[in-house]
Amino acid sequence: SIVGPAIGGLLLAHSTGLSYSVTTVLYMVSFLCVFMIRGVTKPVVQAGSRWALIKEGMVYTWTNKIVFGAISFDMFAVLLGGATALLPVFARDVLHVGPDGFGLLRAGPAIGATLVAVILAGRPIKRHAGLKMFAGVAVFGMATIVFGLSKSLPLSVFALAVLGGADMLSVYVRQTLVQIVTPDHMRGRVAAVSSLFIGASNELGEFESGLVARFLGPVGAAVFGGAGALIVTGVWAKLFPALRKADRLE
Repeated sequence: SIVGPAIGGLLLAHSTGLSYSVTTVLYMVSFLCVFMIRGVTKPVVQAGSRWALIKEGMVYTWTNKIVFGAISFDMFAVLLGGATALLPVFARDVLHVGPDGFGLLRAGPAIGATLVAVILAGRPIKRHAGLKMFAGVAVFGMATIVFGLSKSLPLSVFALAVLGGADMLSVYVRQTLVQIVTPDHMRGRVAAVSSLFIGASNELGEFESGLVARFLGPVGAAVFGGAGALIVTGVWAKLFPALRKADRLE
């Protein structure tokens, strides 16, 4: 999810046929790798009906302020700030660039995310985790606005790289916080709830961007999404003080 878009964007800039050919080959390799997976010992299943266990996981997610705040914060920020769905329109109608330029735009968020991931691997966050997550989403919103208003390809790519890096920072803190505060026996169910809502927000965010672009145009949709992410940051900082004050990731 980090390196893939960058490689895909660069391949697309070189050749459309090459990008699809590489994708097909990699899918075939992945399919073959499935047969190399060995069976594992079946874990002991917790007593209780399946629906009761699912309900317990959802209730815990809803009632824990840090878990619910972190998941819902990321969900609404992504829902409103999904400007990357509009990259083909920006490349053609706003920046007036061809496949090469679109490839650079597509690679921008992944490049930023990769750089931040490398930095965090060497210098992980130790203090003020909550504030840094809120700062990451705020920067994400501002970078989205800059991208929406930009008429320059280099500035647009830079804004997308900043956007991707800020998103990586917020995701890093969110996932770590959720794992830390969740008891071992609840972790799988909470992770499933998180994946469900975050995955849905990614798809709905692209729909929202297209819908808003229908009325405001691509530039207006990007600015609207970035402003929405900033508003969500302020509202969630007020609604979830425990999340804002979360300190150590350990």
